[in-house]
Amino acid sequence: MKSRYLSLLFVFIMGDLIFAQKTFYSEPFAHTYSIVARDPETGEMGVAVQSHWFSVGSIVAWGEAGVGVIATQSFVNVSFGPRGLALLKRDKTAQQVIEALIASDEGRDVRQLAVLSANGSVDAYTGKNCIPDAGHYVGENFSVQANLMMNDKVWSAMAEAFENTGGPLAERMITALEAAQEVGGDIRGKQSASILIVRGESTGNVWEDRLIDLRVEDHQHPVKELKRLLRVHRAYEHMNNGDLAVEHNNMELAMKEYSAAEEMFPDNEEMKYWHAVTLVNNGGLEEALPLFKEVFAKNENWKILTPRLVPVGLLKVNDKQLKKILLISE
Repeated sequence: MKSRYLSLLFVFIMGDLIFAQKTFYSEPFAHTYSIVARDPETGEMGVAVQSHWFSVGSIVAWGEAGVGVIATQSFVNVSFGPRGLALLKRDKTAQQVIEALIASDEGRDVRQLAVLSANGSVDAYTGKNCIPDAGHYVGENFSVQANLMMNDKVWSAMAEAFENTGGPLAERMITALEAAQEVGGDIRGKQSASILIVRGESTGNVWEDRLIDLRVEDHQHPVKELKRLLRVHRAYEHMNNGDLAVEHNNMELAMKEYSAAEEMFPDNEEMKYWHAVTLVNNGGLEEALPLFKEVFAKNENWKILTPRLVPVGLLKVNDKQLKKILLISE
């Protein structure tokens, strides 16, 4: 009788453990803090997140232009991302999306979820068994949410920072992440961060709809590094705008854009090099020579590359002009 009782007890205990494992551990961890937000002027929407977990952005952040953005975290139900976007496409509100997803999930008590639609509908959910401190705050066109935090000040600090910061959406979201870290952040520390920004209206081309998609997968200071990468991204936006201006034969605008990029990263050899090439191709050989000289002095491989651009039409010079460029560093 005693052995039968112990056997039944073992079965019940194992059953509970298996259920717990299925509910809590079959999905990846992403205890974290995040923000979903929308810029009502541009329509841009974004998700930004930081966690003491590898590659947090690959499972937490979801977004689609013209549809919305989603952050799914804590004991992550990754399916909330694509399923939530599908529901938004069916004109469901953020609240309706969350209600539908949570109702269908046995692990709802350990989930944390935020949904924002292209029309500004926004809502969030924090399961009662998310590891404290945990909570969220829903504001106008944004929501901040966090779990496994050092204290309960994190999400309110994020909200305040976002609401009181001006500028582009991405920079405001990074500021919210910084505010979270300043008041304590993730109790375990820091490891990865990401930011995704999509258009408010789809162009029909995915590569044009994702305006920013940056990730820091494993770093001692992920938010700081993410902020640096965003600045690099902005500099290369200026470079791309300069190239576009050249295509439209607007050299004044092109030079303005190239100069803006170089001011942001004065030591970047590539920016200076292609600036010089563009000058030459538009009759500005003498103006380009100091740039070539500076770049060649830092890295002679740029000098080796230069003649290769001529036969493929990327550098439009004759033999005499090419020689002048190559001898500038001697």
